[in-house]
Amino acid sequence: MHSAASQPQSSKWLLDNGLKQLELLFRAIVFQPAEPILIADNDRNYRDASCGAGKLFGLPRNKIIGRRVDDFAEPSFRPQIDQLWRAFLQQGEQRGTFRLIGSDGRVREVEYTAKGNVLPVRHVLALRDTSKKLSEMAWAAEGAARMHDYALYSFDADGRVVAWYAGAQRIYGYQSEEIVGQLVSCLYPAEEAPDGQMQEELERAATQGHFGNERLHIQKDGARFWANALTMALRSESGELQGFARVVRDFSERHAAEEKLRRGGVLLRQRAEESTVAGFVSGEFDRITEANDAFLHMVGYSREELIAGPVYWPDLTPAEYSHMDEEAQEEGLRYGICTPFEKEYIRKDGTRINVLATVAVLSLSPFRWITIVQILTGGEGTEKIDNESEGDNFEEIVGRSAALKRILKQVETVAPTDATVLILGETGTGKELIARAVHRMSPRRDLPFITLNCAAIPTGLLESELFGYERGAFTGALRQKIGRFEMAHRGTLFLDEVGDIPLDLQPKLLRALQEKAFERLGGTRTIPIDVRLIAATNRNLTQMMGDKLFRSDLYYRLKVFPITTPPLREHAEDIPALAEYFTRKYAREMGKQVETIPSDTMRALMSWPWPGNVRELENFIERSVILSRGSTLRAPLAELRADAVETAGGTLADIEREYIIHVLQETGSVISAAATRLGVPRTTLNAMMKKLGISRKHL
Repeated sequence: MHSAASQPQSSKWLLDNGLKQLELLFRAIVFQPAEPILIADNDRNYRDASCGAGKLFGLPRNKIIGRRVDDFAEPSFRPQIDQLWRAFLQQGEQRGTFRLIGSDGRVREVEYTAKGNVLPVRHVLALRDTSKKLSEMAWAAEGAARMHDYALYSFDADGRVVAWYAGAQRIYGYQSEEIVGQLVSCLYPAEEAPDGQMQEELERAATQGHFGNERLHIQKDGARFWANALTMALRSESGELQGFARVVRDFSERHAAEEKLRRGGVLLRQRAEESTVAGFVSGEFDRITEANDAFLHMVGYSREELIAGPVYWPDLTPAEYSHMDEEAQEEGLRYGICTPFEKEYIRKDGTRINVLATVAVLSLSPFRWITIVQILTGGEGTEKIDNESEGDNFEEIVGRSAALKRILKQVETVAPTDATVLILGETGTGKELIARAVHRMSPRRDLPFITLNCAAIPTGLLESELFGYERGAFTGALRQKIGRFEMAHRGTLFLDEVGDIPLDLQPKLLRALQEKAFERLGGTRTIPIDVRLIAATNRNLTQMMGDKLFRSDLYYRLKVFPITTPPLREHAEDIPALAEYFTRKYAREMGKQVETIPSDTMRALMSWPWPGNVRELENFIERSVILSRGSTLRAPLAELRADAVETAGGTLADIEREYIIHVLQETGSVISAAATRLGVPRTTLNAMMKKLGISRKHL
């Protein structure tokens, strides 16, 4: 790949310029998981911290970086730190426990592993809260990032080692003077590293920008171990390949645990063909220029579709997360790497996947951005508000009231079955959150969760959305379309606003549920399906049956296990917890430090009946965070007080009527704008206006 004459010049370039890029790649890999990991210098000052460290300490990362190790230890333990730190610097690694004081003043026992000079004069500390008991499966699933060492080294375009750092020395057993100049193939067992395969891997890394895999490695003494390696191509500003940087992690313990579970008949998870580090590279004009196999596997696209094809990286991001990508890139430009952040990606099949992402700017490489992501299985790494009853199983469902506990108990009861669930309740009461909780606690949790809002799709298109269509089924059907039932095969299909399904389409839906099969529009082939259905509506289906607007046989087929979500006015004791949760959520998204809700604001929130329920409260808190300038929530209480005065002494219907009129007046009587403000579909708002007798003359 490179001539021998150019090799010394390339090696010098790697020594002079490669370390910075290797450090950025290392930080992107280490800090994208949610484990508590920190980097400290010789003077035991923290130079960087992962998101997991911030959560363990109860502080934002920027309030940890620059502080000393001593600052977070229990006072009685601090005199020992000098002695321990001196011993660590001499020995290069250390394990132990100490008592950590969090920002809340709570003391917890923490186990630590320290690795010295993983990067020159930079030491890695991995922490674990010993109060959290992890099963063998949980340890295997989390991988080796928590308590293992990292080998960092670089090699030239011919595969000869140029730079060798302390972590690599500890893992492989070679001193720098022994390995520099040797081919990297000596780090693999002979049968694992045929010349052709090694050459192919380097060519792939050079072409794609980076390459990762998991395989056996070999130490100086001949001992073998299972490792994950990520190799990145390094190029000069002119684009000429200078060599490669590599980060290696010892995965032996995790691999052994997975093998044990697999032999015991437990399938932990399906691993992508290549690196467990999923990532992609994007350049100008929003093009994805490279992606590793793990990322392709994660989003469901082929390499041809994703790379320089019809898909741009913003197409993978839901609109509500687009600003986070822009902020990450801006932060990456300033600091080389951004703070890890949670977001979602849209898979090819339309489902969403929750991830923790890190964006790094690798200026010496022929691309602009490298984004590394970790799948947040079951909400790992997500901030939760715990409920008293198995709170971790109900992420995003906030509250401790008796009404809410009753609902969650019903979810726990029905989730392990395949029974159809019908969720009833007013708009804005969190019916979709309940549906997701049922799916998440079911045996189908790792399979697709497909949603369809039946009120948001024009009546004429709803059948094709549900069942798909064949090419040529109607004018404009130029290709085959897969419907939501087919997408949800073996998983869960959530039909929101099921009461808005037209009467003439209801028999086909009933047949699909009863026979577990359907035909696409314009097709003749019967397609079998295995789908667990969850339906939801805010309409009175019993009354609709009496009005001949909803089939009774479909109603009873859906109502196998009904769950009714209570309106917010019936569990007002949850309003403080909800208000605090939404305040933290939107303050974090907007990069603000809003930490306090004044008592008069909380009293006003508690006194308002919230006809729009939790959704209305969430929208109000979001607006309040936007208006807030300091650490105290600045809520537009005049809106609530004015509406409360206007509606004082009225019935609930009167309150809803006056509030809808108020919103319509504020939005210039534009129905779609008012519906967006209220957080309901336009069709639902029209139905509410008709029910409450609201017409143009009232506006």
